[in-house]
Amino acid sequence: MSGVFITFEGGDGSGKTTQILRLASALREVGCEPLLLREPGGTVVGEGVRDILLDPRHEGLDPVAETLLFAASRAQLSATVIKPALDAGRVVICDRYADSTVAYQGYGRGLDLDTVRGVNAWATRGLVPDCTILLDVDPAEGIAAATPAEADRLEREEIAFHARIRAGYLQMAQAEPERWTVIKRDRADVVWAALVAALAPVLERAGIRLEA
Repeated sequence: MSGVFITFEGGDGSGKTTQILRLASALREVGCEPLLLREPGGTVVGEGVRDILLDPRHEGLDPVAETLLFAASRAQLSATVIKPALDAGRVVICDRYADSTVAYQGYGRGLDLDTVRGVNAWATRGLVPDCTILLDVDPAEGIAAATPAEADRLEREEIAFHARIRAGYLQMAQAEPERWTVIKRDRADVVWAALVAALAPVLERAGIRLEA
């Protein structure tokens, strides 16, 4: 049986972690043990790359080098963790995936979108999520909701950078509505109800039914 691949995207402070943990708990209640992953990360190699990418000391990291580091982490995660889990019929939930690189390095940094997408396709061997949830938040509101004292290298970027990322995410969602669902920042219970409704079709195909 093929598994289900769900990804969460969104700017900093969008509430992804809260909803991912709630989804994982709800799945466990109906007898499904999901695999929770994050990007960059999820493997020994990926966690090492994550340390490089998010460390504020690397403020001058070249955008192309940044893109390739994300791709390296993603290639390792896709080949050694995500693909085997899906082949085993698992539900895989990933906090960010390839769309993040299109948003951050393509729209945010201004790199050529087709090139970034090509790098992603190579790194993932063409693996695309079954469903992508975009938790949309105004950049200023999201950054304020994050932890400024512990802000990582990307969180410290100017608001204009984060605004470009948000616009990029919304364009991607509009271009591929069959995969993406956009949920505006709201009370946690309102977001949860919208999330369950969005995931119902893909989860039901795997015989999983959640209640909002």
